[in-house]
Amino acid sequence: MRNIRATREFPLALRLLLFNQFGIDIGFYLLLPFLAAYLEQGLGMSAALVGFVLGARNLGQQGLFILGGSAADRLGPRTVIITGCALRTVGFGLFAFGNSLWLLLAASVLTGLAAALFYPAVRTYVALESGDRKAEAFALLNVYATIGSLLGLLLGSVLFLADFRLCAVVVAGVFGVLTVAQAMVLPTSGAAPAGPSASVLGDWREAFCNRRFLLFCLATTGMFTMENQLYLLLPEGALRASGWKGAAGVLLAAGAIANMLFQLRITRALGRNGGGTRWVSSGLVVMGVSFLPPLLVCGTEPPGSTREAVARMAVMVASSVMLFFGIMVAHPTAMEMIPGFGRESLTGTYFGLFYVFSGIAATAGNAVVGRTMDLGEQFGMYWLPWVCCLAFGLSSAGSVALLFRSGMLPVLPAPSGAPVAEGPVVAQPAAGGSGAAIVKRAAGPVVPMAPTGPTSGQSPQGPTAALDPTGSAGDGLRQQDAARLPGPARATDDAADQPPL
Repeated sequence: MRNIRATREFPLALRLLLFNQFGIDIGFYLLLPFLAAYLEQGLGMSAALVGFVLGARNLGQQGLFILGGSAADRLGPRTVIITGCALRTVGFGLFAFGNSLWLLLAASVLTGLAAALFYPAVRTYVALESGDRKAEAFALLNVYATIGSLLGLLLGSVLFLADFRLCAVVVAGVFGVLTVAQAMVLPTSGAAPAGPSASVLGDWREAFCNRRFLLFCLATTGMFTMENQLYLLLPEGALRASGWKGAAGVLLAAGAIANMLFQLRITRALGRNGGGTRWVSSGLVVMGVSFLPPLLVCGTEPPGSTREAVARMAVMVASSVMLFFGIMVAHPTAMEMIPGFGRESLTGTYFGLFYVFSGIAATAGNAVVGRTMDLGEQFGMYWLPWVCCLAFGLSSAGSVALLFRSGMLPVLPAPSGAPVAEGPVVAQPAAGGSGAAIVKRAAGPVVPMAPTGPTSGQSPQGPTAALDPTGSAGDGLRQQDAARLPGPARATDDAADQPPL
């Protein structure tokens, strides 16, 4: 109920995008985890051809995220969101009715391209329209995505037993409905304001030359590697420890329930205690430490009784829930910070580039973890992959903490009604009684802030600081767009009821 009430506090367009994320993840996990088995068993493809089809989807998605982000900046996120969802409808429809290699390859490429367009555009829309409640909006996006992925896996495991083509038809129908709903509900808006760069290449150059942003992307690579172990290391460990093939589903279900119950509470609690920026490294530590409990049961013989299997599963569930708690702390704030690294008109480009880095990190990290799993099996060092993931978490946490202490992370606005307390920042009045203020950041430059008096054009929603970017292109804090409507103030429990989506 807390999540539903918080969702209804946002405008209808944002509520649709949250529900859209729910439907997208249901469709994805309803079909894609079972695609390889369908291609191999249903159509008789060789393992090489199956890998080729699946690889085309992954390459189309990871390699084109930056294009999707730039399209959101140039064309407006609404257009790109609708286009991405429509392409997914076509792609999954081809999976339902295509049985030749070329049709299936086209379907795979289309679904990858659709994701590359859809994900950066949705994040851009949420970041631009949620005002000073970005962290809550991204937290809810995380909740809906997690629940959608779990329901998708459950539904897919049932429908796949009947017919894979039926799964594809259902998914294409869901995406078709979402496409029409987005075209009807999302307000028409133009592209983001044009910036100094006159070309897409100029936008990319500005983002790639943003040293603070690149360091942040590198520092958070461990987060995505650890997240992906929900589908690689943890299921394998649970199967080995319990001897039960359904163990992976239990881990995901436990994490989804924890996410649904605690994500919004955690995000709001962090906002009341100094803001999420100072807690990102703590979340990464929790994610890393979550790989320690399986050391108690890894490498053991198969369970001798049901009681022993249940006890071992309890250990693995605890590990999964800890990992989800770390994600709940770190992920929404990491997403909230991304637009703060550059100009508002390049929000989509920054999200697209961040997803490119995260995709590369997840692929490379999975390769490393997979190698340690093989070595652990070969030499009897079953603890090796778990310790490897712990190292990923601690190194990523240390890197983010160093960026925070050196003042290289964006200063996020406090939520409405909450005091501004983000990192080691001290505001002091400027000399001369001009009403302006300066921000002194530990080990960082002095950044001028807009006047705080009534003549500064400050929104009644809460204090905002128009930070003037200086230095190299894209390396300063972004100028806030005064034309943007502020995010909704948090509604009270007895506020006027709004119809849910």
